[in-house]
Amino acid sequence: MNQWFSRARSLIFEVPRYGKLAYCLLRDERVPKAPKAALLGSLGLIVSPVDLPAWIPIVGEFDMLALGVLAVRVFVESCPEELVREHEEALAIGTSVFDRDLRGLLGLARERAGEAVVRLRDRAREEIA
Repeated sequence: MNQWFSRARSLIFEVPRYGKLAYCLLRDERVPKAPKAALLGSLGLIVSPVDLPAWIPIVGEFDMLALGVLAVRVFVESCPEELVREHEEALAIGTSVFDRDLRGLLGLARERAGEAVVRLRDRAREEIA
């Protein structure tokens, strides 16, 4: 039982790292198209409305999590080793495609939130006046 908890804990910490790495590899044009298609197909199945054992409480959700983790792991392992190392190093120092895209997305969200605040403030001033 203790070994199961240890494996579950390591999996919880492994998922975000592998997810970021898979994102970077998916965006890399040097990675072959076949592994990318397999990953996207698996992720498509996960988000599709078809959910086979969903009627089983709790366990019904773990099948999709397991499929997602398996798909990402198989994808990463099928990529050229030098590309995986390159992206892992970039992730470690914060210069990866994932980091750049995340910074861009957060900047855009801040910009849009600022615009929304200004519009709300202007609307409130108009209503007061």
